[in-house]
Amino acid sequence: MDPTGGLVPLYIFLLCIVASFIQTTTGFGFGVFIMTMLPFLMPSYGEATALSGLLAITTVVIVVAKNYRLIIWKHLLPILITFILVSAFAVFILARTEETVLKRILGVVLILTSLYFIFFSDRIHLRPTIPVQVGIGSVSGLMGGFFAMQGPPAVLYFISVEKDKDRYMALASAYFLIGNTMMTFARAANGFVTRTVATDYLYGLGGVVIGTLLGSVVFRYIPQKVLRYIVYSYIGISGIIVLVTA
Repeated sequence: MDPTGGLVPLYIFLLCIVASFIQTTTGFGFGVFIMTMLPFLMPSYGEATALSGLLAITTVVIVVAKNYRLIIWKHLLPILITFILVSAFAVFILARTEETVLKRILGVVLILTSLYFIFFSDRIHLRPTIPVQVGIGSVSGLMGGFFAMQGPPAVLYFISVEKDKDRYMALASAYFLIGNTMMTFARAANGFVTRTVATDYLYGLGGVVIGTLLGSVVFRYIPQKVLRYIVYSYIGISGIIVLVTA
């Protein structure tokens, strides 16, 4: 019996509106937000990460197409290459790991991510050196492969190296576009891109369009710091929910 009462398509549609809105206004957060609920709506945790990745790709395609000239590739390629290699390994491990354990780990990661961004994000400044990019790319790859939420460590680096708002958005969006595309291939190779994922992607597509359009307006007119702290607080609450329900 379906505990959602057959409302999964509606839930996915609504989740995509909010997740795309967050992604477009802050430069990250699609996976962080949607993965608080998506594992409970999909047949398996792996399929939830696959759907999250596909939908996240859709949210950033237009941003990259409009702003690709603003991308400074030397600030992107080392962290991106590291992320791709590490995330592929994490997806391979994910296919062989018990789901309840992963959900508990996800809950802890969400809480720690929330606390970190609330208290420390304004105090740490990173430089675009190779060791920093490899380190950040490794952590982001593990979080992306296991939890479809590679954003938090990566955006801290992008914010530190790129002060201009539009250049930051272009850099972060290119990272998520290329990284999620490569992870989708890895997930498909491990059997996570299923017919259910394809069907639910179509359900979420309309929500992505609506959330992206709304987020584009907010990105231009509303100070992001207040919105970010609301998001960080929600991430922590969501982590507690995941731990309780795992």
